Formats: sequence, C-alpha cells, structure tokens
Amino acid sequence: MEDKDFLRQDNNYRTLKAFQKAECIYDVTFYFAHRFLKAGDRTIDQMVQAARSGKQNLAEGNIDGVTSREMELKLTNVNRASLHELLLDYEDYLRVRGLEQWAYDDPRCVQTRAFCKAHLDSAVYREKIQERSDETIANIAITLIHQCDVLIRGLIEWQKRDFREKGGIKEEMYRARKEWQKRNGAYGAIPYGVNGSNGVNGVNGANGSNGQS
Repeated sequence: MEDKDFLRQDNNYRTLKAFQKAECIYDVTFYFAHRFLKAGDRTIDQMVQAARSGKQNLAEGNIDGVTSREMELKLTNVNRASLHELLLDYEDYLRVRGLEQWAYDDPRCVQTRAFCKAHLDSAVYREKIQERSDETIANIAITLIHQCDVLIRGLIEWQKRDFREKGGIKEEMYRARKEWQKRNGAYGAIPYGVNGSNGVNGVNGANGSNGQS
C-alpha cells in the first residue's frame, strides 16, 4: 500500500482514510449496540467506547504528533488495540447466537469488502444499515475493522519511519535553531562572561579572579 493511503496530507486528521473509516465503524457500532443488545447490557457501553477510542485516539495522536511523535505512535497503537477489542465483540455476538461470520471468499463478504473500500462517508452506512439484519451489520462492521486495521498498520509504519528519519521535536527544534543561526550569522558570537566580561580573562581581574590575588 502506498503512503498516500494513510499519511495525513495537510496535518488534518479528518483527511486520514483511517480516521474516516474509524468514524464509519463508530456510527455502525452505535446503531448496532443500541438496536440489537438489550438495555442495561454492559456490552453496549463497552462496544461503543471501544469504537469511540478507535476514532478519538487517531485524532488525538495526529494533533499530539505536532510536538511528540512518540505520543502520536503510542496513541495510534492504542487506537488499533481498541478496534481489535471491538472486533472480538462482534465475533462473539455472532458465535454465541449461532449466526454466521462470513468467510473471506463468501460472495457476500467479497461484495461487502468492495463496498466498504469504496465508501468512506459514515452517512452512507447510517442509511444502509437501517434495512439490514444484525448478522449483516456485524459482518459489515467486521469488514470495516479489518480494512481500518490495514490502514492503521500502514500509518504506524510510516510514523516509525518518519521518527527514524526526522527524530522528535527536540531534534527538529535543534535543527531549526542551527539553521536560524546560519542564516543570521550567529555563529562565532562571544558568549556572555567570556573574554572580557564579568571577570573572565577580562577587565575585572586576571584569569577570572575578580581582581583578587
């Protein structure tokens, strides 16, 4: 997969395909949990929270990445872990209810993968799932999660490579400072307290003694 599939093109997390797909997952999950799980079931909150974490941590990591690439990478990993937690919930739902998790080469799964790959607008899913069964919606969500995971893994690899090549914010600031000094002729400036100021080899005494022998 090429970098353009998961890099932030303009430092805006909303342009990330992974974020857009994670938003679709959240909207599908919110509907699914409240539609098919019984009120009071703790799984509702767990699934919605996992889906929310899968989206919010991408946004937070993207923003934190301006000053901390380490934090960006950490939050992206948290995002991936949250989505895998959600994936297990969907798989558990299907298994314990005797419903079918579609095989990879099942025509329904093939068709769903193609649809999910082509659509990143969560409004499309909010409309379509109104007419689908719990089994179908769960399989749609599973497909979205797998596709999002591919994008996130690509994003993590890019973040790791970017960190290796550019370092963290301190290294960037150091390079920027050195470049500023070069442009402004700041190299060779005499620091305060050296050669003639504040008593170091200067007028206040010999060899920094402030005139005391």
